[in-house]
Amino acid sequence: MKLTCLVLGSGALLVLCVCGSVLSTSSENLRTFVGCAVREFTFLARKPGCRGLRITTDACWGRCKTWEKPILQPPYIEAHHRVCTYKETRQVTVQLPHCTPGVNPFYTYPAAVRCECGGCSTATTECETM
Repeated sequence: MKLTCLVLGSGALLVLCVCGSVLSTSSENLRTFVGCAVREFTFLARKPGCRGLRITTDACWGRCKTWEKPILQPPYIEAHHRVCTYKETRQVTVQLPHCTPGVNPFYTYPAAVRCECGGCSTATTECETM
């Protein structure tokens, strides 16, 4: 399963993640937080032939410092884009409910153990640039 990072020009709020320290859930703290941490995240696990199942897991969440500056030589810009990404994960498998006969009911997904601000790795993440 690939994760999605959305890289935005000179500032970035990427994949949901949260690391070692615990964050307060107040919206003010989340608006001003810069860094990468492990945080609870809920999603709907679905696959053809089974009913969906709401899953609450740990995912990476945060905002990492990024910057760009013009330079005189091609490519005429120096960019440093870091994203909140997974440093360590564990695989979790759940059984989806009410699957049709012949459909494998098991669904496996990564859960964050540790997160970091780093480069977007296409080996584990779908890195999109806008």
